Amino acid sequence: MIETVEITINKKTYTYSKNITLQEIYREHQEDHKYPIILAKENNRLRELSYKIKENCTIEFLDLTSPEGNRAHINGLIFTVIYAVKRLFGKNANIKVQHSLDKGIYIQTSFKLNEEKVDTIKQEMKELIKKDLPITRQTIDRFEAINYFNNIGDEVKANVLKYNTDNYVSLYRLGNIYNYFYNYMPPSTGKIKDFDLTYVKENGFTLRFPTVYVNDKIPKYVHHEKILEVFSKYKDWAKLIKVENSVDLNRVVSTGKVSDLIKMDETIQSNRLLFLANEINDKKNKIKICLMAGPSSSGKTTTSKKLCMYLKIFGLHPKSLSMDDYFLDRKETPKDANGNYDFESLDALDLKLFDKQVAQLLKGEEITIPTYNFALGKKEFNGKMKLEQNDILIIEGIHALDNKILSNIDRSKKYKIYIAPLTELNVDNHNRISTSDNRLLRRIIRDNRTRNYSVEHTLKQWASVREGEEKYIFPYQDDSDAMVNSAAIYEIGVLKTYVEPLLYSVENTSPYYEDAKRLINFLRLFLPIPADSIPEDAVIREFIGGSYFYNKEN
Repeated sequence: MIETVEITINKKTYTYSKNITLQEIYREHQEDHKYPIILAKENNRLRELSYKIKENCTIEFLDLTSPEGNRAHINGLIFTVIYAVKRLFGKNANIKVQHSLDKGIYIQTSFKLNEEKVDTIKQEMKELIKKDLPITRQTIDRFEAINYFNNIGDEVKANVLKYNTDNYVSLYRLGNIYNYFYNYMPPSTGKIKDFDLTYVKENGFTLRFPTVYVNDKIPKYVHHEKILEVFSKYKDWAKLIKVENSVDLNRVVSTGKVSDLIKMDETIQSNRLLFLANEINDKKNKIKICLMAGPSSSGKTTTSKKLCMYLKIFGLHPKSLSMDDYFLDRKETPKDANGNYDFESLDALDLKLFDKQVAQLLKGEEITIPTYNFALGKKEFNGKMKLEQNDILIIEGIHALDNKILSNIDRSKKYKIYIAPLTELNVDNHNRISTSDNRLLRRIIRDNRTRNYSVEHTLKQWASVREGEEKYIFPYQDDSDAMVNSAAIYEIGVLKTYVEPLLYSVENTSPYYEDAKRLINFLRLFLPIPADSIPEDAVIREFIGGSYFYNKEN
């Protein structure tokens, strides 16, 4: 019987005893990493450090500078916050992990806060991290887990597990408490020392940490009141209709009432956009340009077309320009550090032509507008455009909010709109729904349906897309005059129906297998929702098909 295994790490092969854990190996390679090693990949499969090696393999150790390690780092921090809060304020004290906010996560407490209390929580976390307490995973009977969460008063988490059909579930233990997280965890609190807390308001603070998009440093906190207000408004509505988490949504689906929820949600979305159109109309004597931007798969196309339709109600005549039609010819397009064309960069656009033509339109001149031929990599000039009285120009593009564009036009003549799917749902009190994951699911479906792209193709591109958003979109969201939330409260269940079969197409030998598996595990928490009741003008139709606006064009 073979009692040893050969393990390749950084192209060097080592011989170890069979069943050695990653925990026993990683210390020899810690010096190769700036931050503590948190996870590892064994033959491209994610493993926690407690995993035992049973056969020859290749190992890649991960710290928080990797996406997978970063998620585990965040999960560990959240668990440590929970533990610290209970130690300080009693077993009934709790937190609710809400949403992203300024490169961090906004967390609400079940008790009133002040800056002193937040600092106390921070110091308690530092003590727990200094003690290097183990975070262990234990597999137990699902009904035993449900009873545990019911007994400690966490009915939401107990009900999350009711929709899990597995006989056994994995819980994580820290100190004397257990919790359920659908993502991986670090092996101990000592691995998550890089964090900061910032007081926001009487029951809320941000948990901040290094990210893979800001040179793996903790960025200085910048308050974004507008984005916080939008999240708060939608979460207040979710609370009002009693659909705050995956359990509430699953209950609506299982009782056959999801059609009513869809109608309510789409009605309120349309009303908010109609209100925005009315606000623009009230300023029509000043505003000549509406600029709309948002991250990938936010539903910008549908929202801009729907806004145009609503503006017509007030007698305005909107005309649209897409900044994508102003790309430089391919031979002039800048390249990134890897030698690939950098279409996310502002420098990829023909800004001189764009600024010139928009200025001409505002003077009442007729222009010949370009349409970018992506196959040939060049602009083609065919259409004509001229702004008449009561015409308003709608411009959509990822750089539309950047002050470097249209700098020759006074700010008072521009109305800037930021759009993003800011989901009001949580999985439970401690597991949030990432807006980035929401957009990724949308993009996978649309890429496959409209461009015949594989899931792997979309996952491969996603990192560069996200990097571009961090550079060229998110820094300008505060300069917007209005924020539009394009998320539907019911959409995860609908997206599941379309995307889950696609995710299963990713083979376990693929470098993107773990990404696909993570999304599958997330989607398992939701019941599928059919698209029958979704109206043709809904944003989600832009991704799953059947959109009124696309059908009208075709």
